[in-house]
Amino acid sequence: MKHRGRHRRRRRGRALRATLAGTALALTAAATLISTSQAAGGDNPGGLTRVTAAAETARLRLHENLTDRGTLDTLTRAMGGAVGVHDVLASADHPMRNRSACDAAETAALPVKPAATRVYCWDQGDATTAQWLPRSVTTPGDVGGDGRRGADRVILSGWTSGWTHDDRGSGTPAADRGLARVAFIDANDPGALAYRWVLLVAPRAGGQDFGPVGTDLTGMVWYQDKLFVTARDSLLVFDLHRLLKANVDGTAIGRVRGGYSAHGYQYVLPTVGSYRLTGGPCSTADDRTAPCFSALSLDRTSAPDSLVASESRPRATGRPTRVWRYVFSTLPGHGGLLATDTRGDVRAEEAYETGASGVQGVLSHRRSGAAETDWYVDRAPAVGGRHGTLWRQTASGAKAATCSADGSQACWGRHTASLSYWQGTGELWTLTEGATSGDGRQGAGAAGGRVLYAVPLDSVDDALE
Repeated sequence: MKHRGRHRRRRRGRALRATLAGTALALTAAATLISTSQAAGGDNPGGLTRVTAAAETARLRLHENLTDRGTLDTLTRAMGGAVGVHDVLASADHPMRNRSACDAAETAALPVKPAATRVYCWDQGDATTAQWLPRSVTTPGDVGGDGRRGADRVILSGWTSGWTHDDRGSGTPAADRGLARVAFIDANDPGALAYRWVLLVAPRAGGQDFGPVGTDLTGMVWYQDKLFVTARDSLLVFDLHRLLKANVDGTAIGRVRGGYSAHGYQYVLPTVGSYRLTGGPCSTADDRTAPCFSALSLDRTSAPDSLVASESRPRATGRPTRVWRYVFSTLPGHGGLLATDTRGDVRAEEAYETGASGVQGVLSHRRSGAAETDWYVDRAPAVGGRHGTLWRQTASGAKAATCSADGSQACWGRHTASLSYWQGTGELWTLTEGATSGDGRQGAGAAGGRVLYAVPLDSVDDALE
């Protein structure tokens, strides 16, 4: 009897060990499946959900604040008059490298599918600096034909110094921390792009002085003569007819003995207004507050033309991301600005929630005869150093390209930021920020992997079929 009891206990022990082992194998397999899904750029966000509740759309409301014209005229006269975009392009002093001259890290950041048809890499110093981060790109938004703006083909790219404007870990010198600049890229010769830096500033002392503008520049839109950029809980507006030239080469920013200095930059672009969210301080984690601005783009397929925005929602939160649009004004004397009511408020024309978090770029586009508007969202990978996913969403569902035998949808560029559709050429433009960690923050040391590229939007759609 004692022997039979021992045998039963041994059998029960073997059965328990087998059950535990099977459970462990199942958990391991599940973990492997989750890991593979994340690495493959899975997690389909599904269809868009319309946001209609008044309390929700009210959080997207803006209030317009325009700088007094007399202040702007005073600053313009004091600095010798405005210069044109063409003048800035004519002085471009930073050549861009064509694809054949890009290094391995740069070409590795390009999309797997669809293939980029235009590829450019930055001047060597800007390609590797950890002190500045490329965040956004915009192309002319109100032109047709071959996409020329006047006599020029031009692209703008926004860069910021330090992720939080106080990022000591980036190695950014104190004097550079919090600055924002725009690369004016001369694209007249597609085989020989070059750019000139322009510093963003704000008028002070009634136009007698100016100071630096602190903005993350994660989104940028060029519409008519206006340039819109993100500043977390507001949009800043600049007028490209107000480009000014500094006449003192020094480290100071603003009025100095003998004229005006711009921290070594030859050109400055002053703000002409802003649109601030009326719902108070924004939050990236709390749905009950106003959303923090992330990406911007222009939609010329809507009527009227509209400014499209998305919120900053870290992927780790796992919560839906809001995307929405504001329409541009059609009133005389308000060209290039957003449509406001009698109180100067701007209301969101429509808003949606997408299941995609970690959205780095957003674009809406409605094809002729299409029943629905397509929304493209550029989703960052769960793990740094990998390619992202470009989803095309409607209320019906979401699609992304598949680029390998294992079904991976991590086909878009690596660490991309911002989307811009150049209607005159049918191209979708974006850029890569370079070597960053999984949460999007850039550490100290050389960056690398920065590239500006374009893909025909038709090729994006073909890759989804």
